[in-house]
Amino acid sequence: MTTPVCTGASRAASATAAGHHAHTPYASFSSYVRARGPVLLRTARSLTANPCDAEDLLQTALAKTYVAWERIEDHRALDGYVRRALLNTRTSQWRKRKVDEFACEELPEQGGVAAPDPAEQQSLHDAMWRAVLKLPDRQRAMVVLRYYEDLSEAQTAEVLGVSIGTVKSAVSRALGKLREDPELTPVR
Repeated sequence: MTTPVCTGASRAASATAAGHHAHTPYASFSSYVRARGPVLLRTARSLTANPCDAEDLLQTALAKTYVAWERIEDHRALDGYVRRALLNTRTSQWRKRKVDEFACEELPEQGGVAAPDPAEQQSLHDAMWRAVLKLPDRQRAMVVLRYYEDLSEAQTAEVLGVSIGTVKSAVSRALGKLREDPELTPVR
């Protein structure tokens, strides 16, 4: 699904089509935005980490293009013009960004929980898989689909060709067996 860009130009084009305005000077701009908007949005997304920021960046670049529309002589080079506007706008935003870090005499305390030990995590992962492999085939398949593949009960039932109730009861029994597994005792 694409996000509409430059809604003002789109409204102007719609109004022209409906006969509300005798003449819209930039009807070609509106059709350019409709045709090239998704491609330009992908370019904007490559310049920012946040999709919402990319949409804002594209809106700003298109507004600059709209203002300069009459001065652009070669409309075959519009993509390059808009890309340059995107890049210049992003560079300006980067230069103007607010600095939220301040020098201080004391280092702040390191709050929070220490990162878990990767060796312990791997050990737990291995123990969990050994416990899952001890389950009967049908229960193991349901546990893997529900919790490792993150399927819903209905999706799991559909994949395995069973009822949702069967999935619920089999997964419940499997989880009971996993809770009783002696290798997973430290996890509780």
